[in-house]
Amino acid sequence: MAEHTTIFGMPPEKGRWLLVTLGLLINLCLGSIYSWSVFVTPLTEYFTETLGETVTAAEVLLPFSVFLAFFAIAMPFSGKYIETLGPRTMTILGGVLTGAGWLLASTATSVQMLYVVYGVIGGLGVGIAYGAPVAVAARWFPDRRGLAVGMTLLGFGFSAFLTANIAGALITAYGVMTTFRIFGAGFLVLLVLLALPLRFPEPGWTPAGWTPPVPAPGAALACECNRGAMLRTGAFYGLWICYFIGCLAGLMAISIAKPVGTEAVQIDAALATVLVGFFAIFNGGGRPVFGSLTDRLNPRNAAVLTFVLIAAASLLMWQVPTVPVYILAFAVLWGCLGGWLAIAPTATASYFGTCDYPRCYGVVFLAYGAGAIAGPQLAGFIKGSTGAYLGVFPYVALLAVIGIVVAFVLMRPPAARQETAVKLQGVVEE
Repeated sequence: MAEHTTIFGMPPEKGRWLLVTLGLLINLCLGSIYSWSVFVTPLTEYFTETLGETVTAAEVLLPFSVFLAFFAIAMPFSGKYIETLGPRTMTILGGVLTGAGWLLASTATSVQMLYVVYGVIGGLGVGIAYGAPVAVAARWFPDRRGLAVGMTLLGFGFSAFLTANIAGALITAYGVMTTFRIFGAGFLVLLVLLALPLRFPEPGWTPAGWTPPVPAPGAALACECNRGAMLRTGAFYGLWICYFIGCLAGLMAISIAKPVGTEAVQIDAALATVLVGFFAIFNGGGRPVFGSLTDRLNPRNAAVLTFVLIAAASLLMWQVPTVPVYILAFAVLWGCLGGWLAIAPTATASYFGTCDYPRCYGVVFLAYGAGAIAGPQLAGFIKGSTGAYLGVFPYVALLAVIGIVVAFVLMRPPAARQETAVKLQGVVEE
């Protein structure tokens, strides 16, 4: 244990908070994908006016979807390598690919090239790096896991508020392709440097003075199981379904926040853009808030709380489409998305342990990818069918009610069974 007696020269109980800070900064870089809307119009103009190609804003939005898809796909495949290669190496590898995706995007001569260099390469990079600082936080904070994970992920949700403004200023000053190069070089350097101190505690380490809670009789947790054992539990399917619903509602809100503001409640386009940045604060802040609530209430109760808020916000927006209601409803929806990005990883560690955490959460995280596709598609379908976005909100409210039922029935710690429980020092199934 000598290797980990101090972190940055401090006792682990204090120094581990600096590891959370590093994770937050890493995610601040990785979450720049949420600023993509700033690039849509400049890229459309660049391809049309400079390169003479005929492209639409919709085509320039597609790299965003490709990016999120490969982000979600990379998570389960990279999980086991976080264990074998370590969080430092995986974050560096993901950071190099992320930076390369942005740099190569500056050389794109067609929108199809953007799908590959930005969407595929950049998305894979973020998917590889994303899980490492989360796993580090989960390992170092068995006593305050939800808060630590939420703080680590705060950077991802808050990123758009910062990177969108920086990107807008750089695009105005230097042009869109030079902005890609600046972002790419910056992310490459920052992610490598920030990754260097990342490490796991030694097996069995616990904070001084903290004793793991003893499960109630008859409710012992299968708290250290591998991915295969996790897939045989009802808790996994309950968590996956609830995570999917939470992400569907939140990512739908992200995709239509501005047009709902301008079309449904007739606010000025400039104000709608400002409000998107305002909503990003709730997306970021929802992570530590709901992470802490998950510690206090348990994952199931925190999940139910998000669904109550989602249903209330959706019904209110459907029935009373006014400017104050719009601001309140979308702040709640963005905040609950941030909340789910803390609840789900915390629940994964709480229900299934940390011995195979990166691979377990990689599978759970596929719900985010599914929600990223389903949410905007549902909004687009309703808009195309009815001519307005408001019709999507009763469906989201109904899904939230389903989420409440699923959470109550399935989102609970799996009972310890001989075939699923393994000891802390047990062998992780390959």
